[in-house]
Amino acid sequence: MIIEREEQLTALAWDKMDGLLPCIVQDSLTGRVLMQGYMNLEAAQHTLAQGQVTFFSRSKQRLWTKGESSGHVLQLSELSVDCDQDSLLAMAVPHGPTCHLGTESCWQHEQLPAVYELGHLERTIAERKQSGASDTSYTASLLASGIRRCAQKVGEEGVEVALAAVAQDDEALLNESADLLYHLLVVLQARDLSLQDVTDVLRQRRKPESASTTA
Repeated sequence: MIIEREEQLTALAWDKMDGLLPCIVQDSLTGRVLMQGYMNLEAAQHTLAQGQVTFFSRSKQRLWTKGESSGHVLQLSELSVDCDQDSLLAMAVPHGPTCHLGTESCWQHEQLPAVYELGHLERTIAERKQSGASDTSYTASLLASGIRRCAQKVGEEGVEVALAAVAQDDEALLNESADLLYHLLVVLQARDLSLQDVTDVLRQRRKPESASTTA
């Protein structure tokens, strides 16, 4: 259940863990799990009202907004609760590393969601776009060249993917596909659009799943 109003919070199963519920934080762009903390009702209310993920610190015995000292806040995108109403999930945009060790996530592993690389790449492209003339990277120069050049590159890479698919090996096809995806993200940024906007269209096209008759 998506939590949008403060009154929804009071109905959660706070009594199961002495007023605290675990909350997993997930990057709303890349899908990577970032950290876990605990919220009491006040922390959940503060998170919803202020738009920044806030926990109850069991060691300090007070509310603790992630990044209140470092500035690496977690900007809330969506707060939801599981089917038993005793575990929270915060989808958020991280501003800097989440872990106190200076890493992106409190979990280090090699297997990440496929969308992670696309999300990470899109975030990098957006940063290059915002940096302006001081950025001498290929991405920044391509964006500065204008939408026509960006669109031309997508066309060129699309042709190269098609040729690789019929006339070259798997490695060539994979490399050309990576180039195409990169340039597609660039052209979306050039038009102030995002990967999320594209997936929203895909979600609208998807046929509704039939209700399951079994648990």
